[in-house]
Amino acid sequence: MHAITRTGWIEVITGSMFSGKTEELLRRLRRSEIAGQSVAVYKPAIDDRYGEETIGTHNGRQWEATVVDNEDDGPLEILDADPDAEVVAIDEANFFSETLVGVCDALADRGTRVIVSGLDQTFRGEPFEPVPQLMATAEYVDKLRAICSQCGEPATRNQRLIEGEPAHVDDPTILVGAEESYEARCRACHVLRTGEEGYHGSGTSTDENGTGNVTESSTDESPHTSTND
Repeated sequence: MHAITRTGWIEVITGSMFSGKTEELLRRLRRSEIAGQSVAVYKPAIDDRYGEETIGTHNGRQWEATVVDNEDDGPLEILDADPDAEVVAIDEANFFSETLVGVCDALADRGTRVIVSGLDQTFRGEPFEPVPQLMATAEYVDKLRAICSQCGEPATRNQRLIEGEPAHVDDPTILVGAEESYEARCRACHVLRTGEEGYHGSGTSTDENGTGNVTESSTDESPHTSTND
């Protein structure tokens, strides 16, 4: 990666759940500290899985973080929270309002290195804003892949499970969970239920009549995303 030296910039780390997004974020933060740079880390108030004031990975690594209101104009708090920070990191960006996009641009414009981590797709496979907008404005974007829990292929989708069964397409987008609620899956193995008695099969979902017609489950209706690596 060629280092930009004249201005700040935005880096986006994205991908499915369990792909190592937060682990990569922490790796970059550790390197920044080794380089003697001041670091400020922020997380959305909605995410308390690893403690109220920490971000964490599935393998137990953690980092202290400041909790920020993720709704409406809440992300504006980040602009003035630590104006001297040379590196600003924001985890679980998908849970913030679109105000975060302008905040990240403003930070980069004043010379700050901004590192953002978050899911780019919902459990339906649809764009999970504001991460796609951040990807468009960022100087650097890394999209990580997990391993499909069903077939072992590279996974880019977030499979939501309710009591062990694929979630319905009309379920709420935001539902914070972990291994017991979500799996990483590839396009072919990602499943959505669209009828009252949906057929739960690899890469298929049921139509409204319960006929079990095969659908491209990663385009129309896609996986939400809980939150995490």
